This record gives sequence, C-alpha cells and structure tokens, in this order.
Amino acid sequence: MTLSALDSALLGPLFATDAMRAVFADEARVAAMLRAEAALARAQAAAGLVPAELSGAIAAIDPGSLDPAGLGRRTAVSGVPVIPFVKAVQQALAPGLEPAFHKATTTQDIADTALVLQVRDALDLVAADLAAILDGLSGLARRHRETPCVGRTYGQHAAPVTFGYKAAVWALGIAEVGALLPALRGRVLTASLGGPVGTLAGLGAEAEAVGEGFAAALGLHPDLAPWHTRRARIAETGSWLALLMGALAKFATDVAHLATTEVGEVAEPYVPGRGGSSAMPHKRNPVSSTVILSAFGAAKGMSLTLLDGMAAAHERPAGAWHAEWHALPSLFGLASGALREARALAEGLAPDPDRMRRNLDITRGLLFADAAASRLSPRLGAKAAHALVEEAAGAVRDGAGSLAEVLDSRPETAGSDVAAAFDLTPAIRAGARTADRALAEVARLAEAGRLAAGLAPARTGPAGAGPA
Repeated sequence: MTLSALDSALLGPLFATDAMRAVFADEARVAAMLRAEAALARAQAAAGLVPAELSGAIAAIDPGSLDPAGLGRRTAVSGVPVIPFVKAVQQALAPGLEPAFHKATTTQDIADTALVLQVRDALDLVAADLAAILDGLSGLARRHRETPCVGRTYGQHAAPVTFGYKAAVWALGIAEVGALLPALRGRVLTASLGGPVGTLAGLGAEAEAVGEGFAAALGLHPDLAPWHTRRARIAETGSWLALLMGALAKFATDVAHLATTEVGEVAEPYVPGRGGSSAMPHKRNPVSSTVILSAFGAAKGMSLTLLDGMAAAHERPAGAWHAEWHALPSLFGLASGALREARALAEGLAPDPDRMRRNLDITRGLLFADAAASRLSPRLGAKAAHALVEEAAGAVRDGAGSLAEVLDSRPETAGSDVAAAFDLTPAIRAGARTADRALAEVARLAEAGRLAAGLAPARTGPAGAGPA
C-alpha cells in the first residue's frame, strides 16, 4: 500500500524526480537526524558538557544499521520517529557515551533540524532546475523575439504579438518567484534547539554557546528563541513552492493550448512513446504540461496544511506539527516533477512560425482592429472611429471580406492611411522591445539570486543577451 502518488513505484516517477525522492527518503531522514545529533554533541563537548569522543561515535554510525523500517514500526507506538531513533542510537553507543547522548534537547529539535538539512538539499535541486529553465526560456525568447504570432485575451484573438514576447513573459513570471528564494533560504535554513519547552533549561549558562556551535557545525543559522511553534518559515516554504508551481503552470497552460490540433503553434519535445493513447495511435498528448498542471492543482491544498500549522498551541501542538510531515515533502516532490517537465519544455519546445503566421490570418484582419481605429481617430474622432471599425468587424464576421477590404469600401476612410494599420512591423517591433525589457529583468533577478546565494556571477554573452 502507498500513502501518496509520490511514494508509489508506479506513479512516483511521473510526478517527482528520483533525486528529490532520495532527499526525503527514510534513509536520508535518519542520516540527517544522526548529523544533527553529532553536531549537537560537538557543540556540547566544546562547552565541556559531554565527552569529546561522543560526536565522532555518533557520526560513525551507519544510518542503514538503524533499520528505518524497524524504527517506523516503533514510531507507530511512540508517535514520533525521534524516540525510537534515540533508543536505537543509545544501543549502538559505548556504555560510557550513552548517558550523554541527546542531552538537554527534545524530539522536535532533532526532527526539525533534520528536516531543514533535507530542505537545504531539496532547495539546491530546485535552484539548479530554475536556472536551467530561465536559460532555456531566455534563449527561446531571443530566437523568436521577432516571430509574429497571435495575442489572445479571454481565449480570443486580440492583437499581434511576438512569440519571443510570450516566452519572455513566461521566463519573467518564473524569475520573479525564483528571486524570493535567497531570502527564503535565509529564514528556513535555521537550526532548531530549544529543549523540552523551548527554554534550553538543561544547558543553563551554556545555552547560547551550544546553540551557536550546533548551528555552525551544520552550516545553518542559529535561533535561540525556539521555532517549535513559530511555523511561519515552514508555511512560507510551502507557499513559495506553490507559487513556483503556479508560475510554471502559467507556462504549461499556454503550451497546452498552443499545442492543440486547432492551434498547432508549438509542440512539446518529441520522445518516442510519450503522450500516446491506448486507443488512438495518432495521439501526442502534452504530458509535460499535464504533469505541471497536476502538480499545481495538488500543491494548493498542501500549502494550506502548512498555513494551518501556524496556529500551534502553547509550546508544542497535537497534530499541527505532525501534519507538516505529510505536506512539505510532498510539495517538494511535486515541485521537482513540475520543474523537470518545465525544463524539458524550456529547452526543447518546438515552435512552428509558419503555423503562427497562418493563424494570424484566420480572422481576416480583425487582429488589426485596434490599430485601424487608432489610425482613424485623428480624422473621425475616437468614438466614431471605434464604432466604424466595430461595425466593419461585424461585416467581416458575416463574410463580407477582410477587415482591410471592408474599411477600404467605406466612404469615411477615403484618403486616410488606414491601410498602414495592417502592417505587422509595428507589432513585431513592440513585441521585440517588450521581450528585451523582460529578458533584461530576468537576467537581473537571476544574477541577484546568484549573488545572494554566494555564487559566482554568471558568464554572460553580448550586452543585453542575458546569461550565456
């Protein structure tokens, strides 16, 4: 029996990456708890509270030797996995070290700190995919900055844009969410050490030194005011993942529509056997878009679970904290699958400029109605020009010909330059300029994120070209 699709050997590979599933695997959790306990022992030894050899003895324990399945069966009795974990480690330690193990801490300290270590690894995976997606979309936008296509509002043809503009908007939406990651890391990557009720009473005057040493040993931020029931950082992490999947879902929503048979302006990257149908041999369903949209659909409810955890009673709640164990790993799993598919789209999406151009002509010039009204406004007045073009558009829909032909037949347009409204050049230039502005902001946000994370600046191409 599996508790979620992400745990499933059958469905898990579709919705989550192997790398992310490994980050939150039971073995990884046990290893993270051992790392936390070893770091705590090192900090306590520096303060003279435990034997100096305790930390090394803990670090030498093989996580697999603790039998995660056996720990799980005992967790069903204890209610918290740290309790059987502590007992298992005590049995593995030499008798002279066992009394000093897990000194002055509590189960939530170890569980939360271990979770943060896993979250750090998970965010590294997310950041790598984000960078690749932005690079891919930026390249797509630059290649098609002057490729004209239909702009759509309310699902209807509106006015011409460029495909590069559309791709740049996808990139910017994702980059804006990604830009929040460095600040999020600064808050969530914080060690938890408060003891049974958060006061670290068992450490006395050494509490501050031990807390700082504990965090430093793990490369985390210290927080001596315990976050046992201050769960905003966990809720923020889940909300950010949901926002990220929402930005990816905007990309996927457009791709799924543009790939429909009637539109046909893009195709997802071709992979033999992918997107087929058990009944219809001709089908190439948009699998990547589907995975992204399904992840976003599931993510919203899980992020609410983490928000509910903020209403934590007193010094430790019953249930609210435990519900996080379901939601946060699942959100990371869903995000990993969505990012994987978005990366495949960003790097391999196949646009069809010829089909885009044919679609521009489907409405027989109605895409240029706004431009035509603008051309006629100085001559007729804005209200009259709008009414004239609206009436002409109705005639086009009734089969009277193209908008240019209908307007040309009207006496009100005689001697006007309304014919110039049907030139694609201004729309192409506007789309290209907007794409360039959006890509410049994508590059700025991406670089700011790299510098905030302490990474070297990205190598860039020619001026204005963005990341190379």
